[in-house]
Amino acid sequence: MTDDREAHLWARHNRRAGSSQPTDSPGETLADEATYGRSLPFLSLAALGIVYGDIGTSPIYALREAFYAHDEIDIQQANIYGVLSLMFWSLIIVISIKYLAVVMRASNHGEGGIIALVALLNPWKTEKTSRRHVLMLLGLFGAALLYGDGTITPAISVLSAIEGLQVATPAFEPYVIPITIVILVGLFLIQKRGTAAVGAFFGPIMLLWFATLGGLGIAGILQEPAVLAAVNPMYAEAFFVSNGWAGFLVMGTVFLVVTGGEALYADMGHFGIAPIRLAWFVVVLPGLLLNYFGQGALMLGAPQTRQPFYELAPDWALYPVVLLATLATVIASQAVISGVFSLTRQAVQLGQLPRLRIVQTSRESYGQIYIPFMNWVLMAATIGLVLGFKSSDRLASAYGVAVSMDMVITTVLAFFVAYRWRWFPRLAGMTALVLLLIDLSFFGANIFKIPGGGWYPLVVAALIFLLMATWRTGRALIGRHLTDDNQPLQRFVDNLEDDFRIDGTAVFMTGAGTRTPPMLLHHLRHNRVLHRQVILLTVHTRDIPRVPAAERLTIDALGHGVYRMQVFYGFMQAANVPVALRFAEEFGLEIDPDQTTYYVGRETLIPSAEVPGMMVWRERLFAFMSRNAVSATSFYQIPTDRVVELGIQIEL
Repeated sequence: MTDDREAHLWARHNRRAGSSQPTDSPGETLADEATYGRSLPFLSLAALGIVYGDIGTSPIYALREAFYAHDEIDIQQANIYGVLSLMFWSLIIVISIKYLAVVMRASNHGEGGIIALVALLNPWKTEKTSRRHVLMLLGLFGAALLYGDGTITPAISVLSAIEGLQVATPAFEPYVIPITIVILVGLFLIQKRGTAAVGAFFGPIMLLWFATLGGLGIAGILQEPAVLAAVNPMYAEAFFVSNGWAGFLVMGTVFLVVTGGEALYADMGHFGIAPIRLAWFVVVLPGLLLNYFGQGALMLGAPQTRQPFYELAPDWALYPVVLLATLATVIASQAVISGVFSLTRQAVQLGQLPRLRIVQTSRESYGQIYIPFMNWVLMAATIGLVLGFKSSDRLASAYGVAVSMDMVITTVLAFFVAYRWRWFPRLAGMTALVLLLIDLSFFGANIFKIPGGGWYPLVVAALIFLLMATWRTGRALIGRHLTDDNQPLQRFVDNLEDDFRIDGTAVFMTGAGTRTPPMLLHHLRHNRVLHRQVILLTVHTRDIPRVPAAERLTIDALGHGVYRMQVFYGFMQAANVPVALRFAEEFGLEIDPDQTTYYVGRETLIPSAEVPGMMVWRERLFAFMSRNAVSATSFYQIPTDRVVELGIQIEL
């Protein structure tokens, strides 16, 4: 989005409202213009392409893994019925009830996802010993877990699709991994173009995919209609009784049918609850259940089946099904990659990660962004997984640990949100307890995947969480160092003299607080001159997705031409300081962009064991992160030819 476009939208809405202050946020205005008039079916179709890609590709490998990943589970009628019953009730309880009926009620001004859920508890400035601080750490670790999932999903999805070629002829076997890597490289290379151009095709392709799932499933069920009896939960109970410990371990592969459930909640802000629910109950759930039961029927008649999904297809349809599966897995991967980009932006905005270069790829959809650094890291990790694990069977052993743990964390956080909001505390507690028992069962079964590859997402999550904690602690140490010795701001302003003032406006990017900004003192100490108009500007990120433009600015006159300006954004919005300054005129503050100089600080960090704070190795890590973070000039979209950087050395 360009500055002119954003300013035009704000000004137009100001004129409509006849107000002296902006009345709507640019991001919301663009979204409203783009989606105005869209019907519920249209939004549901779009949700198919974004929300349900991950869970929609699970039939390619889920039922297969439930049997072939566990040698103790024989392919016989009782076991097939038992596994199908577990899959059926997992989809009903975890997706239909937990997420669609319960968790999605925890809406952060229309947005969902684990960061939005954490923000509802408003934990950022609580004491470290408080419950909300512990919940914040739990939620941030849950967010870190999603990074591991963001690399596994593209790898297992695309690889499992291409493996379908081996069903047609073993001659394709040597080419499965090279073809998979080529597709993945192409997928990551096109990220910089954004998804706007191809997004319109996602929904129809996924609609065709789910129709194909249902059609293949019906063909299988017609061969063994009795398989539908597996909806009876008694078969699931009998399965556990007959197989004991081995039956419990199967829960780790049964869980594959609900991976992607977090996407329903995370993408709530893009489509709303109603379209996501409609798409699930009308298209996704019927397609998934029919296909799983169809695969089960095929295995009843042909226990030697190794690829039940692909063997459901008639010979003439095998290559088209492989092609459609590849498209579906690419779409699923795209949705996960976009989710990682969105999660990263939220973490950056809330001060949990260093500033990164974030590129807006669409004027119409604020959620379409591209983060180059994360894109290349994801690509390297995903290709590394394909080369390391070499098959979707082995990747399945790494898949599920992070997601199952994340679902446990979501249940815990949702309960405390419900408790804070006084949502029928007893009912909320009982519901959370039941859901938590189910989540813990899945997590307990997935724990045993750790030696076989489940360690990978946990290591990734631990590294991301360490980076978050180091960055958060390091910024707090710098903040204390810069403000400890400074005098109160109002006393500094009252002592200002006018004989060393020059024309123009100086904008000092500062933190919040009542002390004199160190960069302002640093500037005066060395340059001994000050502009006649001084703006001390602080950018705040609030615990809501978007801040309306009417609440964007506050300006306080401190005297002697000094003003304290505070600009507020949500964690789903990008900060644009020059645009915010243009609307200071609505408050009677005249700012000439050609006569404005921006002063930003650049700290040189010196790790030291003599200064209390973090361990030296963490101080060095923080210094490295700080050096490689995107500059404030770029992040806040400040024109580079109007910037003066003030350097200062800080011993950590």
